[in-house]
Amino acid sequence: MNLGIVGAGKVGATIATLLESCEFCERVALADARAGIDLAGLKKARAQVVDVTRSEALAGFVRTVDAVVSAAPYYLNKSIAGACAAAGVSYFDLTEDVATTNHIRRLAAGARGVFMPQCGLAPGAINIVGGSLAASLDKVRVCEMRVGALPLNASNQMKYYLSWSTAGLINEYCQVGEALHQGRQITTMPLDGVERITIDGTEYEAFNTSGGVATMCETFAGRVQELTYKTLRYPGHRDLMKFLLHDLNLAPRQELVTQIFDQEVPLTESDVVVFYVSVVGNDATGGLKQRSFIKKMRGDVVHGRKLNAIQLTTAAGIAGVLELHARGRLAAGFVKQESVPLDDFLATQWGGKVYGS
Repeated sequence: MNLGIVGAGKVGATIATLLESCEFCERVALADARAGIDLAGLKKARAQVVDVTRSEALAGFVRTVDAVVSAAPYYLNKSIAGACAAAGVSYFDLTEDVATTNHIRRLAAGARGVFMPQCGLAPGAINIVGGSLAASLDKVRVCEMRVGALPLNASNQMKYYLSWSTAGLINEYCQVGEALHQGRQITTMPLDGVERITIDGTEYEAFNTSGGVATMCETFAGRVQELTYKTLRYPGHRDLMKFLLHDLNLAPRQELVTQIFDQEVPLTESDVVVFYVSVVGNDATGGLKQRSFIKKMRGDVVHGRKLNAIQLTTAAGIAGVLELHARGRLAAGFVKQESVPLDDFLATQWGGKVYGS
């Protein structure tokens, strides 16, 4: 399979790095507006300068590959997915933006290829795990999904350093989310729903953000009583973000906040991804059970390239579903993350290596 990646930034290059050792992948073409992309040590990958804001250039790139992964900013995904639909090419992305996902769902109606947005870590692997644990019980009272990409150490007031897309981070802090309450879908306000959680002796705060629940509210409405997704941070972070975005009314000016963060908040390569799913419900015998999937994941060196934790976990999530696509395990049209069985995902090369035991 020849794969195209739009966006050769840290995540795009990391996906290419993981695909280097995948037998199902023959070639990786990375499209980026910049020249001089560093792909040292990657024999399958080639970079080319493509301005994806020009429809002709984007369409020409899409026609050269069997499937496209968008690792571009979320606001470019609608046009990239549209080019894939027109060319009959399968499409995958990493977006947490709900409006973008809904647009892609409409494009996927009747499409020849697979259209699977919201891949990666959260949304992505968290929904595969949460969906599989919820489906393993007959009646589910609670499904809690919590994920945090955190610095191993932070000395600033926010107790946070950047490790992934700033635009995506600010967007999920500003947009409303979704949850299930008493089996019915509700809207959640960003930065609300604060709770404390202790994992391996470390205390975290969790609060509502958008996008991480993906399509699970639709899938499990009436089947799960309480379903929530929240972002994990070190205690105190949420209060500062609420002051910045709400009290100072900067939420409508996401581009400005993104610019400030990119200029003033350090980027760290020493991070950890905290991954927590807990489900409570009744099994086939009627007994009340609690099932969980909890991991702390760090970075690694792959093909001589140092990958931080958020890069590795995000790229492993999408590499896993790409392998399932290559095996013919994904149906054409719109594919939900929770439709992927956890055992299938963990049987893939990178899904198993990063998320497996």
